Amino acid sequence: MLDSGYVVSVLVAMGLVTFALRALPFVAAQWLQKHPVVQSLGEFLPLAIMTLLLTHTVVGAAINDPHGPWPELLAVALVVVAQWRGKHALWSILAGTGLYVVLRNFNLLEG
Repeated sequence: MLDSGYVVSVLVAMGLVTFALRALPFVAAQWLQKHPVVQSLGEFLPLAIMTLLLTHTVVGAAINDPHGPWPELLAVALVVVAQWRGKHALWSILAGTGLYVVLRNFNLLEG
């Protein structure tokens, strides 16, 4: 049987480490905002993460569709064109999502 003092001390240590890890970005915020590596990551990572998520989703959905990747590719193309022309992310995403839902639900691309 474990000693209750040992269990409490382990829980307190875990709580302190968790709190310190959560507080660190706030404590170091002034240094982090000025650091060039953090600034370049802040510019690059959001686009890279969104690209990876989009690629994973499109490929996963296209693999499961016997008719090919056309609904996904058309929806992504619409989002790209709408964003390029209109520069409004919300409308671009809504248009692409709407097209994708219509193509998937009404099977407009079946051969």
